Amino acid sequence: MMCVMSDATHNVAGRLSAMARLRPDAVAVAEPSGRDAQGRRRYRQVTFQQLDLDSRRIAQGLRTMGVVPGTRLALLVRPGIDFVSLVFALFKSGAVAILIDPGMGRRSLIGCLAEAKPEGFVAIPAAQAVRKLFGRRFPKARLNVTVGRRWFWGGTTLAALRKSPTDGNQLPPVGGDDPAAIIFTTGSTGPPKGVLFSHANFDSQVSQIRELYDIRPGEVDVPCFPLFGLFNCAMGVTAVIPEMDPSRPAQVDPANIIEVVRDWNATQAFGSPAVWDRVGRYCEARGEKMPTLRRVLSAGAPIPAEVLRRMINCIHPEGNVYTPYGATESLPVASISAAEVLGIHRVSNDKLCATAGLPSSASNTGGQATRGTLESPVGTNVGTAEQTRRGAGVCVGRRFPRVRWKVIRVVDGPIRSLDEIEESPPGEIGELIVQGPMVTRRYVTRTESNATAKIADGADVWHRMGDNGYLDERGRFWFCGRVAHRVLTADGPMYPVRYEAIFNQHPKIRRSALVGVGPAGRQRPVIVLEPHAEHAPKGKEEREALLEEIRRLGAANPLTDRIADFLLHPAFPVDIRHNAKIFREKLAVWAEKRL
Repeated sequence: MMCVMSDATHNVAGRLSAMARLRPDAVAVAEPSGRDAQGRRRYRQVTFQQLDLDSRRIAQGLRTMGVVPGTRLALLVRPGIDFVSLVFALFKSGAVAILIDPGMGRRSLIGCLAEAKPEGFVAIPAAQAVRKLFGRRFPKARLNVTVGRRWFWGGTTLAALRKSPTDGNQLPPVGGDDPAAIIFTTGSTGPPKGVLFSHANFDSQVSQIRELYDIRPGEVDVPCFPLFGLFNCAMGVTAVIPEMDPSRPAQVDPANIIEVVRDWNATQAFGSPAVWDRVGRYCEARGEKMPTLRRVLSAGAPIPAEVLRRMINCIHPEGNVYTPYGATESLPVASISAAEVLGIHRVSNDKLCATAGLPSSASNTGGQATRGTLESPVGTNVGTAEQTRRGAGVCVGRRFPRVRWKVIRVVDGPIRSLDEIEESPPGEIGELIVQGPMVTRRYVTRTESNATAKIADGADVWHRMGDNGYLDERGRFWFCGRVAHRVLTADGPMYPVRYEAIFNQHPKIRRSALVGVGPAGRQRPVIVLEPHAEHAPKGKEEREALLEEIRRLGAANPLTDRIADFLLHPAFPVDIRHNAKIFREKLAVWAEKRL
């Protein structure tokens, strides 16, 4: 793998400048730009050299405005070329980019932004108008840039910054621990928290993802999540932004994704399980294929086996689907492939096989290695999906090489030092904690959460993932549910993902959720079920018939035979970022009112 050096010791923006020198005329980012007379999609494009120069000019303009290393600027811009260029410009200026999902709703968005205390906004006109309207909540916001037409709120414009002269390619000197961005959690288990990312965190993320998946300069990616477009540019990969609302991935038009993949002969695509659920169903129903795709990445929540099966059937015959596991505070942590989940033969990446303890391609070809591929032997084993269906939890795979992890006894409260933990043996369910260069060290909003989420270990910090699960004899982590979502009954804790897997097998059920009703220690377990839209009961008789089928399904399994309460819900509340994480706290309140 080629080594790319940064222009500054730790400034992650140096990776873009390195790629601009290596691949100056290659397309860095492309975005949809209408259609021609024949109805074919047009694309606005920018090369690595153009992107590097554009972000350099913007950075110079920001510094002229008064931006210095550490200045916090909220970035509220639609995904595309401007977004990518602006993020790198903020890094180059030394500013701290506040990145937030606008889809979380105006009230939550304004609240999160106010907690982050921005010193300015780089935003589209609508966001600048809101900033002006709620000016009292942003008393420090003096450095404002409008991306588009400026009206009554003052400041400068992106167009004006782009006219700034450049003074070479000097990046502000930053250390590995210097801040680069504040990114908010999804809020799936409480209010969203602002996570402080350092340049070293980002640099490690890029390196680990590139190395494990063997991502090479010259590849083409279709990122259905805006931040992954930044990783692409840092790796020399062309990012083609699809036409979609990133805050509503479950509503994506699959045809838009397929069209972009075909137009650009994309080799990779990144999205949430909600995206691939829609794309896979669309391809299966219409016999569509995306034969150039060799690598599909899915993150944000466990991806059902059926979604993996549909996707693996519509991409390159030697391609695979990978599900990197992690959290906003720590990504990546682990990875598993669809081949291992489904228990099938598939060509896999050498480095992934080495991490899994499998033989390399050289050992399978008499010493003649085929670069990056081998016929994986996982087809000789039962896939993890079969174990998931029996209630074993969801296997998220093996850790990335630079990650350390432990499963510890669950503690409801702070753990001040690693000396205080009690490590769980393999096979025993506990809480996962992780440490490595990608682990963020603290929250800068809701700072009281630092005590409960971080564990000191000398100069290092371990992050508590907040996930229950266990390590198996092959070093794989099996996710059984969030610590905050376990149901605490008189007979002991119940871990939702294990129980939900039993009911998710019913053909009419899209997903289910185990929630607890009543006081902790004496909670009553309730299964809430969301039917597929086409199977939603149309009356009381159909409703009771479906519930009776569910009761029989539960009674037939010793894991679920003592659950007596079942409720049907029309549409689960889910997180905004990935439209996949279930808000079980809200469902618990809903269920309690109906029992």
